[in-house]
Amino acid sequence: MAEYGRIALVVYLATFVVTMTGFSLAIMQGFEVDGASSTAGTLGAAWVATKLTQPIRIGVTLALTPLVGRFINRRKTPS
Repeated sequence: MAEYGRIALVVYLATFVVTMTGFSLAIMQGFEVDGASSTAGTLGAAWVATKLTQPIRIGVTLALTPLVGRFINRRKTPS
């Protein structure tokens, strides 16, 4: 956690945002939500779908964090 804590948080949040955005766009393309709360309905449905993918996103975070950490460390260290 001390080595990759911040990186893991950024990777997790990035996967959350990408997933939420993807579900929102997919829902907007496939469904027409009527009424004044159409945006809230779309975002709510996207949030539920994103929450259902949480175990997968955690696995992706665990797999990508060391790779991103190594990439960042390589960029910091002059050759």
